[in-house]
This record gives sequence, structure tokens and C-alpha cells, in this order.
Amino acid sequence: MNLLASLPTVIGTAAVAPALLILWLVIAADERPGPAPKIWTAFVLGAASISLLGVIRAPFLQLFATPENPWIAQAMHSVFGVALPEEAVKILVILAISARRRPFADPMDTVVYGAAAGLGFAAYENLAYLVQHAEMWRALAALRSVLTVPFHGALGVIAGAYLAIARSGTALGAHRHNRDWARISSWMLVLLAPLGLHAAFDFPLLTLQRNPDIDSTTRLILGSASVLTGFCSIAFAIRLVRRVGRHHAPRTDLARQRLGQLRRMWALLVVGGGAGFIGAVFVLTSVHHWLVNPDRNASLVLIPIGFVSIAIGIALLVITTAIYILGRNRMRGTAQGFSSAPGQG
Repeated sequence: MNLLASLPTVIGTAAVAPALLILWLVIAADERPGPAPKIWTAFVLGAASISLLGVIRAPFLQLFATPENPWIAQAMHSVFGVALPEEAVKILVILAISARRRPFADPMDTVVYGAAAGLGFAAYENLAYLVQHAEMWRALAALRSVLTVPFHGALGVIAGAYLAIARSGTALGAHRHNRDWARISSWMLVLLAPLGLHAAFDFPLLTLQRNPDIDSTTRLILGSASVLTGFCSIAFAIRLVRRVGRHHAPRTDLARQRLGQLRRMWALLVVGGGAGFIGAVFVLTSVHHWLVNPDRNASLVLIPIGFVSIAIGIALLVITTAIYILGRNRMRGTAQGFSSAPGQG
């Protein structure tokens, strides 16, 4: 199935919807969102940037075949074959979108552009994976929407945050030790931080993919390391967002209420996504064990637990949406009350 032809289908919806949901939450979290056309342009260009991967990867192709040690070869492939090209194209999109900044632009704009570029890339990559593995697209969509898609968005956020810090200089705390070195290191971290995290995430997965004979203990360690790296990257992106946003804290009671509502949404989203992910793992693992060892039905006990966990995750996501809609309407009503108060006098 052609990738573009699959967009209007259920597979296309499952591939793109998680990225759009996360982008919506990132935009909502910004107190003064940037221009919507720029945000959506960053999203589209992030998806289109996949076409440049071959150009950036080409100079490094000879490096992959040089090392005789398979572990070193795999590490080099993770860095130069996957992480560097993917992060480089996303950073190019962020730089292009944020090159002409508005006067007194909020540094959070660059963070949002980074998230949009990363999530656009993730949406297209997600679509490619689901179309390529159409026979198992449901399980793959569930697993990727919880970790891989947010991970790509987080790497875009990290690049955008360090770019905002580098450009803002003392306004975002670059004066704390050595101003010049702080700014130089921030420029370096625009690429090095997402590059290192991406390589650390991909290396265990690629090793498992290319070495199916690895013993179960090593497979568990490698898989756990990749998952841990992914969630730590998301947490680190949230920390950077808070660092950038701390210098633009809301000054009104209405803005503080809105920010508190968004934080509750994020907490429910994380808990709901985690519950759904754990439930999907229980169900898929139990079914796999049952198919491989039909005489061992003990694993089937985990299936009801998995479905309960998935149900809890869905319920929390529904609650999150309700909090956003009801809270938004309430605060809009409050804002209208504030704006009409002077005229009533």
C-alpha cells in the first residue's frame, strides 16, 4: 500500500493521530502560542524532511563496514546511520522556521516549533512502519504511540529548547557561570543532546533486531535500556520546557489557573498512557506465549489484567479531554467576565 494512499484509512489515522494529539497538548501548554501557520509548516516540513535522510547518511556509509567488532559497527550505525541524519534534518527544519522571529518573540515559540518538527517526522515514520507491517498494525500503533512518537517529539523539544537558550543568552540563565561558554555549549547541545539520546535509544533495539539469537537475559536488559532511555528523554524534555517557561511565568490569576489545568492534563495523560502501555504489553505478551507454548496457559491470566489496565488508560484519556473542554469553557467565561467588568461600571 502506498504511504500517501493509506492516509485516509484507519491505519493512516492510527499513525498520525498520536502525533497530532501530542502537538495539540504542546501548543495548549504555551501561554502565548506562536503563529499557527508556522507551527503547521514545521509539522509538515518535519514529515517531509525524511526525504533528506539519504543525502545526509551517504557520507557515512563507509563507516558501517569498517569495524570488525559487530558491537562497534552497530554503535556507529546507530549514531551515523540513524540518529545523526534524523536529528540533523529536524534541526534544519527548526532553524528554517525560527529564522525570522517576531519582535520580542517568546522563546517558547522555538520549543513548540521543535515539537512540531519532531512530531511531523514521527507521524510520517509511524505511517511507514504501520503500512510496512500491516498484519500487526494495531499492536504496533499502540506501542509506538506511547513511546516512539512522544520520543521523537521530545527530541525536537530538546533541540528547540537549547536553541532558545543559546539565542536568549542571559535571559535564560546563561550568565550563571561563564556567559560565553554557556552560550557555546547551548549551541553544541542543540545537536549533541538529541543525537546522544537518539543513539542510546536505537542501539539496543537495532542490536536486538539484528541478533535474534541473543539470550533472554540480554534481550531483557537491552529492551529495558531502550525503554528507560525513551522515557528519560521525555522527562528531560519536560524539564527543559519548564526551564524555558520559568522565565515567562504567568502573571495573572487566570493564566495561573490555565497552567494548573494543563499540568493536571499532562499528569493524567502520562498515567493513562502508561496504564495503556502496560496493559498492551500484558495482552500481547500473554497471547504470544500462548501461541508459542499452547500447553502453558498460565500466561492467559495476565490478559484480563491487561484489558483492565487498557480500560483505565482509556478512561484517564477521556477524563483528560473532559478536563480540557470544561476547564477551557469555564476560563473563557471568566475572561469574558473580567473584560466586561469595566464597561459595566
